[in-house]
Order: sequence, then structure tokens, then C-alpha cells
Amino acid sequence: MEHMTLLIGIVIATALAFDFTNGFHDTANAMATTISTGALKPKTAVAMSAALNLVGAFLSVEVAKTISGGIIDESAGVRPQMIFAALVGAIVWNMLTWLAGLPSSSSHALFGGLIGATLVAVGRHGVHGDAVVMKVLIPALAAPFVAGLAAFAATRLSYRLDRKADPRATAKGYRAGQIASAGLVSLAHGTNDAQKTMGVITLALITGGVVAPHSDPPLWVIVSAGAAIALGTYIGGWRIIRTMGKGLTDIQPQQGFAAQTGAAATILASSHLGFALSTTQVCSGSVMGAGLGRSGAVVRWSTAGRMVAAWALTLPAAGLVGAGAALLADQGNWGVAAVAVLGLAVCAAIRTAARRRPVTHANVNDDIAEGTGTGTEPQGAVTAAIAAVIPPPAGAPAPAPTATV
Repeated sequence: MEHMTLLIGIVIATALAFDFTNGFHDTANAMATTISTGALKPKTAVAMSAALNLVGAFLSVEVAKTISGGIIDESAGVRPQMIFAALVGAIVWNMLTWLAGLPSSSSHALFGGLIGATLVAVGRHGVHGDAVVMKVLIPALAAPFVAGLAAFAATRLSYRLDRKADPRATAKGYRAGQIASAGLVSLAHGTNDAQKTMGVITLALITGGVVAPHSDPPLWVIVSAGAAIALGTYIGGWRIIRTMGKGLTDIQPQQGFAAQTGAAATILASSHLGFALSTTQVCSGSVMGAGLGRSGAVVRWSTAGRMVAAWALTLPAAGLVGAGAALLADQGNWGVAAVAVLGLAVCAAIRTAARRRPVTHANVNDDIAEGTGTGTEPQGAVTAAIAAVIPPPAGAPAPAPTATV
């Protein structure tokens, strides 16, 4: 019994660590356009986003139920060490894509890790395939297009309405609207993404016999998950903020407002329906839609292509890491310890590589195309695999290929 309690404690700590990486990985979702247009200073933006992520964690538990009892069958023999292995897979992928400056999906990294670990340790019957299709894959395909179309239409409409107005006067209004819409995206992000960690912790408590099957997350789980994602958000994922704010398109206040409003509406609707979609994909789709909506805007399709490639790789890549970790963790205490040591070593190596070209609040708005460097180039053996599939982003010495729309 003591061994099981310790193992559940390790799983909870690892889940909160994932929640922290989710926070700094996804800060760009709410604040990249607000920071890039100068509507808010970088540190002010991430502080506001962190506070609203915490508030959003208390608004719903529908997505948490999808994780704890929808995708994985908790009665199929799921064990805490499997959940631990899945979380390690998700954290490793989050760190790799953060180093590369890619706004990939933390949600899909978590789903991939859970599915991979369950398939290896339990078998196909441990995964609800219909739930994966209906509540993960279909929203993943549809949500970026829905948000992108909404942002495209809103951008077109705003420029048409403002064609005779004073640009300086309207810019002030749109900047205020950006701040409000960025707050709404942050609130929506907390409502959707913090719940995923709540669901994982609740699943671990169910498999350990601590709470009954199909239970809602306990209050302490909601509080701890909300606090972890808020802290990660406050740290600021500056590498990814730069990619979304400067790497996709040159955002003006009208576009930023349209992109964030479309993204917030999509995320909040999905949270209400229990769809555990990727907020990263939604917000990236909105930014691209807003870029296409402004006549004469420049869209960097090379960056967009790398992002889409990362989206496609996230589920299988995190699943493979989760499956390998589950095989090792299933060997007993030494296996769990080995997974923990390997995971920490990989994350430490990635952190060391990131320090060679730091991106902070001081240089996050530097123009990528001006030869200043993105600070996001994958370096070293740790990221060789991802760099082979998704080439380094455009930066010094050459600007990214662009298309004018």
C-alpha cells in the first residue's frame, strides 16, 4: 500500500510538471499577437495571462472527464506507472518543440503519451477508439480551420469598415480590444488545458483506488493544476511567442483582435462540449487566417509548414516515447526510476541547448527576417531527430520564404 501511495505521488508530481510545461509552451496562444503589436509589454502580458489561466481552471470539468474516463478505459487494468510513462513522453515532446520554437500541441502530446503507454501495457481494449476519433482527432482537424475562417472574415470586415477612418485612432481601439480578447483566450486556455492535467491526476487516483470511477476532480486537484499552469504561463514561452508573433505573419492590431476573438470563441465552445482540442492549433489557425485576411499581408508559409508537420508528428512521437517508457516502467521499481532519470536527463540537455541562444522578454519582438536570429534553432544530439524531420526555422543568416496575399 505504501508503494502504491508513493507511486501515485510521483505521478501527481509529474502531471503537475507537465502542466507547468503546458503553461510556458502555450503562453503564445493568448499573448503572442498582443506582444508583437505592442498592445501590452511582454512581462505584463504573461502576468495577466497567468492570472486568467488560474481563474479559467475553475470554470468547468467537462474536459477533465474526457481525459479521466473518456479516452482511456480506467477499468481495463490501467496502472499508475503507465500514466507516469505517458506523462514523461508528453513532457519530452513539449521540451523538444519548445527548443525548436514550434507551437505544437501540448494536448496531443499528452494524448499520444497516454495512448502509447496504454497500448503497450494493456492492449487495444484499454483505449476508447471512438472517443479518440470524436473528441480528439476530428476537433484537431476542424478547429484550426473554423478559427482561421472566423479570423479571416473578421479581419476582412474590420479593414472594410475602417477604410475611411484614421488609422491611428482605430489602432488605439483595436489595441484595447486585443487586451480584452487576449484575456478571454487566457481564460479559455485555463478552462481547456488545465483540465487535462486534472483529468490525468484523477485517472491516477482512480487506478490507485483513492477515488471512485467516473468521479469529478477533487478541489485540491483543480487548485494545484490551475496553479501549475499559471506559473508556467508566467515564466513565458518566449521562443514560441516569437514564432507566433513574428514568424507567421506581420500582425497589426485589427488582425490581432480578430485572431484572438475567433480563437477564444472556438476554445470556449469546445470546452463546453467536452472536446479536448489543441488550443495551440486553434490559435495558430486564427493567426494564419488573420494574416490571409489583410490585403497585402505577408504570410511565411515555410514556418506554417513546419508547424503543421509538428502537429502531425505530435501524437505518434509522444506515443512512441510513452510506449517505450511504459515498457521500461513496467519492469518494476527500477524501471520507474530509470524512466525518471532518463526523462530528467533529456530535459536538462534541452535546457542547456536553449541557453546557447536565449530568447527572453527583452528580444522576443526582434524581427526574425532581419538576421537577428530566432534563438530557436535546434542544437545538439538531443534535437537531431526533430531537426531532421522539421528543419530549423528561418533566422540568421537568411529570411524565411514568404508569400504575399
